[in-house]
Amino acid sequence: MGNLPSTPLDPSIPPLALTSRTLPSAAAYLKTCTRIVILAGAGMSTSAGIPDFRSPGTGLYANLASLNLPHPEAVFELEYFKVNPTAFYTLAWDLYPAKGRYKPTLAHAFLRLLDDKGVLLRVFTQNIDTLERVAGVEGSKIVEAHGSFATQRCVECKAPFGKEKMEGCIQRKCVPRCGECGGLVKPNIVFFGEQLPARFFEERTALDRADFCLVIGTSLSVQPFAMLHSLVREGVPRILINNERVGDFGQGRDDVLLIGECDDMVRELAKECGWLEELEALHTRITGVPEGEEKSADKKLEEEVEKLTEEVDQTLRLSKNLTQKGDQD
Repeated sequence: MGNLPSTPLDPSIPPLALTSRTLPSAAAYLKTCTRIVILAGAGMSTSAGIPDFRSPGTGLYANLASLNLPHPEAVFELEYFKVNPTAFYTLAWDLYPAKGRYKPTLAHAFLRLLDDKGVLLRVFTQNIDTLERVAGVEGSKIVEAHGSFATQRCVECKAPFGKEKMEGCIQRKCVPRCGECGGLVKPNIVFFGEQLPARFFEERTALDRADFCLVIGTSLSVQPFAMLHSLVREGVPRILINNERVGDFGQGRDDVLLIGECDDMVRELAKECGWLEELEALHTRITGVPEGEEKSADKKLEEEVEKLTEEVDQTLRLSKNLTQKGDQD
């Protein structure tokens, strides 16, 4: 299905399950459901500060440009990794979820809230940042379609490799080698040229059992993940939370589109469900940061520049005063 343009459904055609294709109706229905499936993409983690390697203007993008790759995606191609693993490990630290480095977003906290309420059936995620785990979602309910940084192994003999040793290598931007055979070690991230985890295919039956489907922050452009939302039964509501319409969303009789930033739209959904206060309190417990006090990467950089500028000004003023005093003496 992929990233196809959507043709909205004729508004005169009534929904099957919802009273209307609106946020209030979807929220009211969501509160009655017990088998909710989430499909999560990179947009869920944007506000956590995790860079998108396709976005110009980020440090990650600059690093890619400096690596002289045949094309940007080569850094995640298995065959290229075997020939030039240094390319991947040069930029891996920008993505690596070291403890406390990246905090779950409000959208991640919403998944945890659904899990705490006992209504979360599965989370299928394209993300490799493990923030669903950090948020406290039960591990058995998370299907990491493209793998993650949670574990690592030798490419040759498949021997596991210690997490602390891996983090040390990534931090130093050096290539880890297997202690058993000397082969290359890589995180259990699915590279281009590798098969998706068997569990991804085994767990797809959850879509057929779902009574509600939430798609959050994904372009639905990478197969086979892109077709998961089409596996829900007719009459099962689907909400798209994303900064643009994707796939065939809007064509289903019970589709609801919430177009905007993921955290903002999740906040609106939680508010409509009557869960906003509960969600914000949970997010604060998870991150240790009171709601509303999070700072974006741009804001932090702006504050650092302002502080540095002020320090330079103070130094210049002090130097000028000392010079003037010396002249007077």
